[in-house]
Amino acid sequence: MVLEGHKSLSMQDHFVEVPTATGRMETFVTHPQQDGPFPPVILYMDIWGVREELYDLARRVGTVGYYVMVPDFYYRQGRIRTDFRDSHGKAISLDRLDKEAQQRALAPQKKLSDAMVMEDTGAILNFLSQDKNADARSVGAIGYCMGGRHALQAAARYPERFKASASLHGTSLISERSDSPHLSVIKLQGEVYCGFAEYDAYAPLSMVDELARLMKQSSVRYRYEIHRNARHGYALPDRDIHEKYAAERDWELIFAMLHRQIPPYAAVAAH
Repeated sequence: MVLEGHKSLSMQDHFVEVPTATGRMETFVTHPQQDGPFPPVILYMDIWGVREELYDLARRVGTVGYYVMVPDFYYRQGRIRTDFRDSHGKAISLDRLDKEAQQRALAPQKKLSDAMVMEDTGAILNFLSQDKNADARSVGAIGYCMGGRHALQAAARYPERFKASASLHGTSLISERSDSPHLSVIKLQGEVYCGFAEYDAYAPLSMVDELARLMKQSSVRYRYEIHRNARHGYALPDRDIHEKYAAERDWELIFAMLHRQIPPYAAVAAH
């Protein structure tokens, strides 16, 4: 179900409702107006939830020939919108907020299980198979923070569909949880890229090394970068600790991966 939409000179943006087992999930969609159908890319949100910042990131991917979705995985809780800004208009990182604000920011995430996100991912894949603008045979994923974990989990849960997945400052990629991404790396197909910050309590360098070792068990093509002097959240352009050099390096590698694994129709036709 299309909720609303508008056309720019080159892109078509609109919101849809994706039917799920527990309701209807509002999802932002963007893709070019011509030369479709387009390979889909699902953008997995961080703890802050959906917002214009993520929609702009989706548009950046969409402009090169992709059908990009930003699902609101908090939909079971209503319309969650969390935003804390400093005097310069930048989004304040979690560790720079006071305790009360931190609890407010974390509350929605605590009610969202990874199992819920995987269930919703299945619903998204079903939705994509019915959209004439999407060529849903092979899918990409890009995730930030907790979304970086979800991107890897989705790639392992639906390996026949996800062929190009990126995790940017992903959290808890190795943990004691039964659904920890590292336990399923053997299932991965296609290609995976991870961008890490040098300073990140949620992804210490020892974990980065261990994940690289575990990835060798899989046939997946794996690459990662550790961005010097960067901190958790570096890849998000509106954040107070954004590191442009690191984010642009991520984009260089992500776009190359997408082009290799799920090239846009126009790019295939050109060859």
